Amino acid sequence: MKFKRLKIVEQIIIISLIGVIVPSVISWFVINNVSQHSLRQELANSATMFARIIENNIFSVMNVEQQRLKEIIISLNHIPNENQQNLFLKDVAINSNIFKNFEIIRPSENPDFDKDDRIIYEPDTEKTWIIDKIHDDKYIKAEINTKVIKDNILKNVQEEKNRRIYVVNKKGKPVFSINYDEEDFQRSKKQLPINLVNNIATRFEEIKNQPRVYLKMDDIGLIIIVNTTEQLTESTINKARLKILLAFLMAALVTIFLTLLYSYYLYFNIRQLFKGIIAVERGNYKKQITPLTNIFTPREIIFLSEEFNSMISEINSTYKKLQEKNKELKLLDSFRSNLVDTVSHELRTPLTSIRGYTSRLLRTDIEIDEQTKHKSLLIIKQQSERLSRMIEDLLVIPDIEGAKLNINFEGVNLLNIIEDSIYSVKNIEDRDIENNVPNDFPLIYADKDRLEQVMINLINNANKYAYPDTPITIDAKVDNEKAIIKVYNQADYIDKHILNTLFDKFIRLDDKTTRTTRGTGLGLYIVKGLIEAMNGNVNLKSTIDNVFTATIVLPVYKGEYNES
Repeated sequence: MKFKRLKIVEQIIIISLIGVIVPSVISWFVINNVSQHSLRQELANSATMFARIIENNIFSVMNVEQQRLKEIIISLNHIPNENQQNLFLKDVAINSNIFKNFEIIRPSENPDFDKDDRIIYEPDTEKTWIIDKIHDDKYIKAEINTKVIKDNILKNVQEEKNRRIYVVNKKGKPVFSINYDEEDFQRSKKQLPINLVNNIATRFEEIKNQPRVYLKMDDIGLIIIVNTTEQLTESTINKARLKILLAFLMAALVTIFLTLLYSYYLYFNIRQLFKGIIAVERGNYKKQITPLTNIFTPREIIFLSEEFNSMISEINSTYKKLQEKNKELKLLDSFRSNLVDTVSHELRTPLTSIRGYTSRLLRTDIEIDEQTKHKSLLIIKQQSERLSRMIEDLLVIPDIEGAKLNINFEGVNLLNIIEDSIYSVKNIEDRDIENNVPNDFPLIYADKDRLEQVMINLINNANKYAYPDTPITIDAKVDNEKAIIKVYNQADYIDKHILNTLFDKFIRLDDKTTRTTRGTGLGLYIVKGLIEAMNGNVNLKSTIDNVFTATIVLPVYKGEYNES
């Protein structure tokens, strides 16, 4: 087996690992154990503190509520009639924000009643009761406002998110809790010692770094259990352990860095050249070499780096030009495919109609009445106008793409433009088009023919997607020397991410394989191009109440008013 000689850098790394890492690991284990023991004791002490806080709160709250109950008992003893006593208790429950209900219990009639209970919690109904004796064979059981009592007992610890705290009665049922977890609660009950120490916060635990504390309140039969959660252990012991580890790692890394500094300067520059060559081999033409220039850097390394970077820049520049050309070719190919598909599909329908009705009119074997002739000629005219509009749309696209639109700005009468546009598309379907533009609307600074083309496209678009038997509405107003024109129609709601794509070329709401509506998918693209060329802007809006709005904003003409 041939012996492989190590490089200088590899030899230095091995020596550094042996001389620095091993002592650091041993020191980390020693310090980590000491820190872990200290933090574990701190967690136990804080759990004891929480238990004592809750104990004091319970004594304070119970003393107050028991005193209130004793005052009620004193009043009851002065009421001889039991019916009057019940009426008195109902009146107290109605007017008290603490007591909600009362029951008078006789142990002789209730064998399940435990005279030693001072507080009872019913988890199924979430009711809390306190009990006191009226006389030997008569006790009063008062339902208290659980929320008020819980808030008072658990005050100062309500915001504790990293501990689970349970207050349990002598039957093992939870009375109050913070961050209650059924599985954790049952496990805690099982782990409690058989013989509990009275009135002393005592530590018990199953998991090493999650100390638990119980405190048995013997005189009122409650047990307080304070658990340390995994999250609290994570935020204290584990984080402390990680910080110690990081500190040792940083010390080790700094030592290794200082040891390797000299060899690093020499090795880094050679490695940079290797990486640059490999990057070019894999097709990465942006990789530049940045050598470390200091007294240890040879002149030959600097020369090679500069020449390599110059070569890469030339290659990358040529590669970018090729990518741009390929991208242009792909866009042109996509445009060509979409154009051919659109023209072949959309022109076929009107041409078929024209050819069919023309052939019908030319037939000599049948007699055609004047009404049928008129209807056929009207359809031929409509389809011819439709073809004309399609051709106008297709012809204007190259001008929009190349920013070569010829715009003849003048003062334009918006009302006349909209009326002409409505007349051009009125016979497509039997649909009402409401023109709400006022007669005295000011002139708009725009190109008359281009604006008419825009309005025809918007009305056509509204007509195609509007619900049947619903009108199209056109409104206009002036705001801050801008004419705001809106075209409304009722149609299905369109999501925002789809709405933002409607200004792209060949975008249609229906599937292009089904073609449920007519059109080239160029209407809104042309609208946007023409409006922006006339120093305006256009936007679309669709609301959940099924209203679709196209809004155009154009400047108002500032010259003298004249009819156009």
